Amino acid sequence: MKDFLDKIFLRSNNFNHISLRVKELTKKTSAFKIFDAINSFSSESEIRYVGGCLRKIINKEKVDDIDLATNLEPLQTCDALKKGNINYYKTGIEHGTITAVIDNNRFEITSLREDISTDGRHAKVKFSRNWKEDAKRRDFTINSIYADQEGNLFDPFDGMSDLGIGLIKFIGETDTRVKEDYLRILRYIRFFLSYSKLPHDLKTIKKLKINISGVAKLSKERLLDELRKLIKPHTIEKLSKDKISVELITTIFPELKNIKIFSNLKNHQKDHLKQIDFIVFLSLMVIDETDNLDYFLYRFNFSKNDQNRIKDINSFYKQKINSRTFSENNLNKFFYYNGRQAVIDILNFRIIKSKNPEKNLINLVELYKDKISPTMPINADVIMKKYQIPEGKQLGIKLKMIEDEWVNNNFNISDQKVDHIINN
Repeated sequence: MKDFLDKIFLRSNNFNHISLRVKELTKKTSAFKIFDAINSFSSESEIRYVGGCLRKIINKEKVDDIDLATNLEPLQTCDALKKGNINYYKTGIEHGTITAVIDNNRFEITSLREDISTDGRHAKVKFSRNWKEDAKRRDFTINSIYADQEGNLFDPFDGMSDLGIGLIKFIGETDTRVKEDYLRILRYIRFFLSYSKLPHDLKTIKKLKINISGVAKLSKERLLDELRKLIKPHTIEKLSKDKISVELITTIFPELKNIKIFSNLKNHQKDHLKQIDFIVFLSLMVIDETDNLDYFLYRFNFSKNDQNRIKDINSFYKQKINSRTFSENNLNKFFYYNGRQAVIDILNFRIIKSKNPEKNLINLVELYKDKISPTMPINADVIMKKYQIPEGKQLGIKLKMIEDEWVNNNFNISDQKVDHIINN
């Protein structure tokens, strides 16, 4: 039987829009299959939505991930999903997390937990059946809201009220909660930028600053992952104007030297932020005339593709920029040699970076989104057959000369010019 106090005092029938959106989420994502599987497992088994998806529903935002909590232990969760013919992965079973997959939608299901011990990076946990104890171990009140599939809330720390007034408040003592996991310093900044309607609480900030050296204990992967979540189009301007947030984040990431460039954008630049992803935001903040970028890439583990994107932007802007740099002919060359993503990246960088941005660059971004890269009309087989040149170094040299001429002539080349290159 579910806890009496839970049922009577801590649940509530919510505002209609919350209840309707929760029901819609359940049906639209096939989450009802998980609710059916867990709730029917035993007379006491239960599962609820928790955290970010509810926070976004309450705040009328788009829900892009779904977290669930259950009073079943992890292996019981697996058994329940198996009986319901639901695919799953044991993504973090030692900490109670199972990922269910239905129709390409992923649902992270975590067993109720209590922390036994923490070291600032990891926690040793024991599984629990107590919803309030699970809520107590969560970081902020706005993240400790639960709901069943009908939209009935369990909100033991009044997170919904805090969300309404824009208050970012730790559950329990700030100092204790940060020492449990130093990543909470960055999480505080993220939630403050996204949801706060009030000034920073200076006592909270003092505790964050006292503990900020503990961030060194965290893995580079966790830090970078949290930075990705924090740097978003809708928060970057607020970050750039918030002195306390800038001080905290640049203490952790001193390479983010150019955050202030987002504080005085023109209206069309602000609108264009929605077109920019994390890699371009990062490039705007770390690229300067020093080795700042090289150190940042050395310090953090980026994929080869992301490294190449940042390096392409850096290389392009090391050149002298003039009136011809962003002509379509010149950009076509860059497009041909470096690809679609590279040319869009350098344009996005320029649109935001420039103090007097040319509005036509936005049109060029749209042009290159659909542009097809030209294909050189002459290949090695044609040259070998027509000019009787054997395969080897000489053939490669001639092909490269033809390609350079073709590119520099706006992707045109005459037969006479090819004859001249081959015969000289």
